[in-house]
Amino acid sequence: MSAACFAIHESARHPDAAIWFAEPQGFIPVPLDAPSPGSPAADRLRQALASLLDPISDEVFRQQLTAQLATAQQLLMALREIGTVHSSIGLHRDDTESGDGSPLLSLFTITWRDTAWAPRSFAAARAVATADHHTRIEYADLPCGPATLSETLRSPAPALGLPSTRGGPLLQLHAHLPNPTGKRIAVLTLSTVAAARREEYRTLLRQIAELVSFENPLEGWSGKA
Repeated sequence: MSAACFAIHESARHPDAAIWFAEPQGFIPVPLDAPSPGSPAADRLRQALASLLDPISDEVFRQQLTAQLATAQQLLMALREIGTVHSSIGLHRDDTESGDGSPLLSLFTITWRDTAWAPRSFAAARAVATADHHTRIEYADLPCGPATLSETLRSPAPALGLPSTRGGPLLQLHAHLPNPTGKRIAVLTLSTVAAARREEYRTLLRQIAELVSFENPLEGWSGKA
């Protein structure tokens, strides 16, 4: 996994946006709703998936990923019901010094969770203190405010349709970012079965979290030189 290059997500100019963020290169946004066949949204999804699948030279991995996408879409629709507002599939190459060059698959989501009002620093700490199985807990002051980073390691149910080519449990890296209102928390989650690359993925999630803003960073910016 080489150094990340970021691009501003299209949500930055949405009139109802409540959170602004940047995604690393290699992540393809996936809609939480299944688009109608033949619609512009369906065409965009097809093009996005093609850009994800075409670079894969490992035919076995490509077939496994293709077969899992439909099930993954059902999972994303379920996530929407619990407050998930964004999802992306990440495809990177294991190009670290000890890597073998094989493809690495991950899922990035942003989910809103309502919470009782509390000062933001307390809300960030409480988000993990009341959760089960969270390890490697880290408290941080990010540009968007106080945050908590943590990890969980779970055994995914077969019904989730998550890739099992590498075996082992599902590593989930979390960043809890309290909204300035103090009444809800944005939870950024990066999930992968490539647990051996936890340090690289943790660094990736922290880079994303450091670029999050609850105020429009493009206010008054036309984008023209």
